[in-house]
Amino acid sequence: MKKALVVDDSRAVRMILSKTLKGLGYDVREAANGIEALEIIALEKTEVTLVLSDWNMPEMNGLELLKQLRRDPELASLVVIMVTTETELDQMAVALEAGANEYVMKPFTKEILVEKLQLAGVHP
Repeated sequence: MKKALVVDDSRAVRMILSKTLKGLGYDVREAANGIEALEIIALEKTEVTLVLSDWNMPEMNGLELLKQLRRDPELASLVVIMVTTETELDQMAVALEAGANEYVMKPFTKEILVEKLQLAGVHP
């Protein structure tokens, strides 16, 4: 089973994303910030294939997490999608330049999320 990691400081958003991903056949892990996410990835590096991360979180934000993940050659194929309230085109460009595969603006629908997963090449 494909494993995904949902990283968001909002428990409600983590629940929504997790439920959607589980419905698409993913085994889902959750983290409340980038530091927790790195701990999970350190343990399950070879298994996690998809990360959905918020941008604005305490401790370590989503952009810092993304940059940290992209520094690890073993995680080169990891698909990272930013899911955030940051709607400025400049912010989207920063995330994509840092290595995000896709960008989802909150609020989002299941259809938008599935479309972004397809664009990122992780969902048929």
